[in-house]
Amino acid sequence: MPVKSAAAGAKNVAPPPRPSHVRRLALSELARLVGAQLVSGSGDVTVSGATLRAHEARQGDLFAALAGARAHGADFAEQAQRSGAVAVLTDEAGARKLDGSDLPVLVHENPRQIIGVAAAHIYGEPATKLAIWGITGTAGKTTTTYLINSALRAAGRTTGIIGGVETNIAGTRLDSAFTTPEAPDLQALLAVMLERGVTDVVMEVSSHALSLGRVAGVGYAVAGFTNLSQDHLDFHRDLEDYFAAKALLFDGRAATEVVCVDGDWGRRLVKPNTVTVSIQDQAAWTYSDRQVFPDGRQTFVAHGPDGASLPVTIRLPGDFNIANALLAIGCLHSQGVEHDAITAGLEAMAVPGRMERVAVGQEFTAVVDYAHKPGAVTAVLDAAREQATGEVIVVLGCGGDRDSGKRELMGRAAASRSQLLIVSDDNPRSEDPAAIRRAMLAGAYDLPAGQRGEVLEIGDRRQAIAEAVRRAKPGDIVVVAGKGHETGQEIQGVVQPFSDRDELTAAIKAKLEAGA
Repeated sequence: MPVKSAAAGAKNVAPPPRPSHVRRLALSELARLVGAQLVSGSGDVTVSGATLRAHEARQGDLFAALAGARAHGADFAEQAQRSGAVAVLTDEAGARKLDGSDLPVLVHENPRQIIGVAAAHIYGEPATKLAIWGITGTAGKTTTTYLINSALRAAGRTTGIIGGVETNIAGTRLDSAFTTPEAPDLQALLAVMLERGVTDVVMEVSSHALSLGRVAGVGYAVAGFTNLSQDHLDFHRDLEDYFAAKALLFDGRAATEVVCVDGDWGRRLVKPNTVTVSIQDQAAWTYSDRQVFPDGRQTFVAHGPDGASLPVTIRLPGDFNIANALLAIGCLHSQGVEHDAITAGLEAMAVPGRMERVAVGQEFTAVVDYAHKPGAVTAVLDAAREQATGEVIVVLGCGGDRDSGKRELMGRAAASRSQLLIVSDDNPRSEDPAAIRRAMLAGAYDLPAGQRGEVLEIGDRRQAIAEAVRRAKPGDIVVVAGKGHETGQEIQGVVQPFSDRDELTAAIKAKLEAGA
């Protein structure tokens, strides 16, 4: 049954977990720790949790009432109180709205930037007791975190993952609604991981999270940077603003910094002690002796500091995945993880929705990938070209209510790198799907006819995938891009169940049965 959701594929994501054992912190002490002012109520009131969402408040919570685009969180303070909140953190405007409330009120000029630190104190500063690995960048965050996690597990560590595909606590999977959770949820999650014996947490750190203070109160053992290209310009003013947000992860909050320097953005992050990786130039970590296999595997030798040399196998195609693997290796080596564990972990890892193969006996290659930005589309289709002995066929759409400037760029990148591009719907959200497709088609047709393949428009994504499979011949590669691991398609605020992986599998099976 369709469900309302803010994140396609989230499927009624449950409220984030809370630790079983909590301490109670006096409001007066919390105010001192975060530099807030208690303007009403008693400082003797104690808090044992924190939330930004009034309907998710629990008994003993501090409710962070923040200013929003359409409403102020203070308007929901009564709801939070009914749910169990015992105090409010807000700004001056919120305090005025709460005049006369019987809830104690803490005021700070920028409550969003301190709620993470407040939650960290409430939950006992769990980040200080964990080794936290943070990865940021436009593309490759998920792949790099999965590679690091796999190697850590091979080394005998108990791990947690926080990212856009899932949250995983010592092997127990939770669905994710955001790449990086809101600050109070993140601190509670880290406390839960600590309770369950986690030693290392590997997390994707989004530009939104850095800009909005979601990771305030978190120190990192190591921070890694993949790359930067156009994305999220619906949120950031421009690429410079986007980069400035990413660069916050490298402001001293990480003990070790590992950076891919294959672009100007990465090179701008380099400091005297930065560990660098590159597939193009000189760096602390480079590679040689690459071999590519028809099943998507590739092997290479990674070369690092002090003569380190690792023979590496990854189950992911494309030179961009060598860059991701080198970044993972650089992070792992910097923290003393044994080379045998690194190589074993990298070879064992397959990443959901990232160049994920769908093989049910067909004579062509079929993959699903999350590529939903120009740079990622370019990298994925270049990798597909390496594998194919025949043609490259791609199904691609763009999401609605997001950076509209990348639509023509994505259409152009896909058309120039495929023999057949089928422009379809992704997650149109509140926008007109046809208008999104027109922008992509404009980018595709902006190329001269001799520089692009055939271009079709099939809005219905299921039909688009079926047509791609119908047209595929032995030796071809079909790439269904844009949604990757997602299991829903959001249209006008309603998420309908939809999995590219399942639809591609069904279409291939139908073709095989028809042929038989």
